[in-house]
Amino acid sequence: MDQDRIVVTGGTGVLGRAVVARLSTEGRAVRVVSRRPRPGSGAEAYEWATADLRSGVGAVEALRGARAVVHCASGFRRGEEEALARTVVAAAREAETPPHLVYVSIVGVDRIPFGYYQAKLAAEQVFAASGLPYTVQRATQFHDLLRALFAFSAKAPLAPVPALRFQPIDVRDVAARLGELALAAPVDGRAPDIGGPRVRDARELARVYLLATGRGRRPLLPVAVPGRVFGAFRAGGNLVPGEPYGRIGFEEYLGSVAEPRSAAYHR
Repeated sequence: MDQDRIVVTGGTGVLGRAVVARLSTEGRAVRVVSRRPRPGSGAEAYEWATADLRSGVGAVEALRGARAVVHCASGFRRGEEEALARTVVAAAREAETPPHLVYVSIVGVDRIPFGYYQAKLAAEQVFAASGLPYTVQRATQFHDLLRALFAFSAKAPLAPVPALRFQPIDVRDVAARLGELALAAPVDGRAPDIGGPRVRDARELARVYLLATGRGRRPLLPVAVPGRVFGAFRAGGNLVPGEPYGRIGFEEYLGSVAEPRSAAYHR
């Protein structure tokens, strides 16, 4: 049995695909875990396990023989993110040698009182209380999320943009970091937070998006949103101080997207 196998849950999602691609390029043995069956083509380079992490069906078999599990699957319904984490922990406990559990979270989940962020924090706590080897990696918002935000706002004649700052990071940079962590010794806690190469005002990023999609003349409407959630964002709760990890900027990301107008949501 290949004890160097790395299992990637949510391996068909935006981040999961990037993690699988990175590990496969490096010649690592990879197994994708998905609720869907293996596609007819395009997945020949790695193993495939069909499992439902919501019900737990197939989870033990999906994680069997893994050196590490990179948990990229997400649940957006109430309590779902924590439930997925509990399923992964329960399946990992069945292994003869427990795998290293690597969980990707979001910068600021302990400072920004947003529902999904609180769910990510609860999932972090599941891994921390598991007694299994684990590492939590928090990252800033993905370029994909901001592209989705700007694609939606650009539908209006006067495009609304939140009066906030972001430090977006590319999923390829996050995938590289998760691959490093999966092959390293468990931190048994949080690895240092990672963010994109620059902290930028949302208006600047929106203008970059509009220029890339041929709508550079579209006027922007900065919107200051009240409330505790946006107050925490305005205070920089979503940013990473110090040296950034990410190297791929928003312009480079947009240049790599076949059709920048098409929004791809992740986080």
